[in-house]
Amino acid sequence: MKVNDNKVLANEIKKYMQQWIEENKNEFYNIADYMWNNPELGLEEFVAFDMVTKILKKHGFSVESGIGGMPTSFVATYGKEGPIIGLNVEYDCLPGLSQKCDVTYPSPVVEGAPGHGCGHNILCATAVMSGVALRYALEKYKVKAIIKMLGSPYEEASVGKALIARDGAYKGIDFILDWHPWNYNRADYDTCNSVFVVEYIFRGKTCHGAMPWQGGRSALDAGMLFAHALEMLREHIIPNGSEAAHTINYTFSNTGPKYANVVPDYTSMQLYGRFCELEVAEDAFRRIKLCAEGAAMATETTVELKVITFTHNKIPNKVLSEVVHKNFEYYGTPEFTESEQNFVKEMQRYMGVEESGLDTKLKEFGPSGTIICDTSEFSWNAPYATFWVTMGPEGVGWHNWMITACAGNSIGKKTMDKASIIMSSSAVDILLDPETIKAAKVEWKERLNGREYRCLLPEGHEPPLGINNEIMDKYYPNRELNVNI
Repeated sequence: MKVNDNKVLANEIKKYMQQWIEENKNEFYNIADYMWNNPELGLEEFVAFDMVTKILKKHGFSVESGIGGMPTSFVATYGKEGPIIGLNVEYDCLPGLSQKCDVTYPSPVVEGAPGHGCGHNILCATAVMSGVALRYALEKYKVKAIIKMLGSPYEEASVGKALIARDGAYKGIDFILDWHPWNYNRADYDTCNSVFVVEYIFRGKTCHGAMPWQGGRSALDAGMLFAHALEMLREHIIPNGSEAAHTINYTFSNTGPKYANVVPDYTSMQLYGRFCELEVAEDAFRRIKLCAEGAAMATETTVELKVITFTHNKIPNKVLSEVVHKNFEYYGTPEFTESEQNFVKEMQRYMGVEESGLDTKLKEFGPSGTIICDTSEFSWNAPYATFWVTMGPEGVGWHNWMITACAGNSIGKKTMDKASIIMSSSAVDILLDPETIKAAKVEWKERLNGREYRCLLPEGHEPPLGINNEIMDKYYPNRELNVNI
């Protein structure tokens, strides 16, 4: 088939998919709404997993689950031969971000409960709608290709994809597409930092505070000495620009006995590290470990390291991103009503920021840096591109009650519609052009510069199953785990 013939076929398929999405979107709106009403924290996404995998099976996908030792992970596959496309599916929420979707000031549905303050209910439903629409289009037009829906839990702590990649689930995929709701519209070739999340646990010996010399060994002393060492270490970490700054954050998650007259025998600290290059991240990881060991040695305590996650920096791909940007230009950005814009402006007014409403402009194409995300694991296994579509207000950041509100009302649906046709159309353009796939792989290999993917998690590392179980049981003790569709 000639290039021009491919373009004609691509346009026919895209028109078909646009009509299919319009006629069938309510089924996928139901996914977004059900997830919004039943928010689940990382590794507790049983409702979302159940609903999404049932729908994918209904539409002819085969489903493999439990990848990486996580019950709520899956890879759903349609097709037998041809180029392989992966589409990212995420479905976890955030703690403490419950919020009504029709109120422009903080008003939780359940006080203190989790909520979709990152819009993953919309991200998930969009990806599933895109994959299913693409599946029917490929069947109708007899295009050979394989679709893999990549369901990964606990994105908010960058946990899921490293474990799934360790099991080899991303190997052999020709390219991966992704998107995320945001406060602007953009399809660029972006990078993000490598990140590690770890916990250090110091153990000592209790003793009466009035006589600490009688065998007491303070785990809190060790933790404070470790913290001081981290502050001194900051000066010796290679700096980076503000778009992707090298940062070390830590907190004392447990300091031991509540009474000061007991020498603490237990102190735990959680630490986040973010670095633009893998080599810098691994060196910082090594030096932080030395700081902890030195603090333990100085206080005659012991220290244990628990790795929660360790992910790569993201490898951008200009070739794929250009295809996505062109489709973004063609289909345009979401068109919000005056009422929807006013809803957002009222939230901005409450927050004391400029009442600019929802951004409807498309940003220029180019390189950029974005926030931490474990999708970087995709980019070390295959050429990868993502794009961002307006769903929330400007000037207030992300991960907040305003995002939860927008993810649960008509604003989220507008974003979902636009993102789905951009994603599925970009997939068609790439699948029908072998030269684009080839060029994307050439660029990918050049950027890797001889490096190959290796999981950064320690040998024998297990997923932190149950880490959010207590919170979910507190707020949603009667969760329905068998969803009827």
